[in-house]
Amino acid sequence: MQTPLSWLAGRYSLDTRAVRLAALVSVVASIAITVTGGIVRVTGSGLGCTDWPMCTGETLAPTAEMGLHGAIEFGNRLLTGALCAVVGWVIITARLQKEPAPSVLRGAWAQFWIVVLNAIVGGVTVWMRLSPYIVAAHFLAATLLLTAAVYTWHAACADAGGEGNVGGEGDAPTPDGPRLPARCRSLSVALVAVTAVLVVVGTLATGTGPHAGDSSDVERMPFNWTAVTVVHGVLAATVLVLACCLLAALPREGFGDARAKTVLFLAVLLAQGAVGLVQSLTGLPSLAVVLHLLGSALVWIGVLQVHLTLKRADPGFPRPLAAAAPHGARSEAAHT
Repeated sequence: MQTPLSWLAGRYSLDTRAVRLAALVSVVASIAITVTGGIVRVTGSGLGCTDWPMCTGETLAPTAEMGLHGAIEFGNRLLTGALCAVVGWVIITARLQKEPAPSVLRGAWAQFWIVVLNAIVGGVTVWMRLSPYIVAAHFLAATLLLTAAVYTWHAACADAGGEGNVGGEGDAPTPDGPRLPARCRSLSVALVAVTAVLVVVGTLATGTGPHAGDSSDVERMPFNWTAVTVVHGVLAATVLVLACCLLAALPREGFGDARAKTVLFLAVLLAQGAVGLVQSLTGLPSLAVVLHLLGSALVWIGVLQVHLTLKRADPGFPRPLAAAAPHGARSEAAHT
């Protein structure tokens, strides 16, 4: 059965630069939705719109009486609409390739469904009057979207063979190339896992902290903020040690791109740690909290880039069938 996308694909095609650019824009948009969500919270605008999907029971947009808080919350909702358009463009550009890559199409469609999930969780957040558990789930759903966006971007760059690619995926595996030591594979997986736990514990620190997202009577998580913050700091130190161990263990030959990304990840992680330390010692000022949210997104992008780049550069790593198939076979498989 022919779909609108398959009909378009039969008549038009786009070059690989189009899908790489669209995928990169989706990463930027995913970061933006995370940061603007933080702005909503630190400005106390979480209930600026008192209902969902309408802003009030009678109006789609905020009224003048709702003031700045209504405008901030509604602006964040509008950004979700822009994100939907970006993800739609990723899907279209991925499908209109002369030889569509299944991995890019999977990542693009995953983003679409995660955007839907985010919208639903955002609505539940309003209905539950900013329950800290739902707020945490909303942030984690945004992080899941960022994960899918980074995966799609990486897959689009890798499918282009590195030529002019914005992701810098220069290291490509060759059958007789250097093998990644098993220790590096283990360190890479551990780095992603501990960073994921770090992000989750960060939501607990947020849920116990002072920025509830609206009035002071909004429910908070029943944990000790200092204890949660200390655990968060210990996890961050563990991530730092793992990243240093990975950098020391990575061979120089054949893994230059992975080493460069690990160094960049370490720099972002140290900057994020500095912001976290400053915000903890200065009573969590709003600007520092927003910067820490931005840093959280960049740290997560960094660890994913390190892991995905290692997987691509390692000839000993099991390759997906789609990646190993000839381009013609891939084109037949991409029928979405």
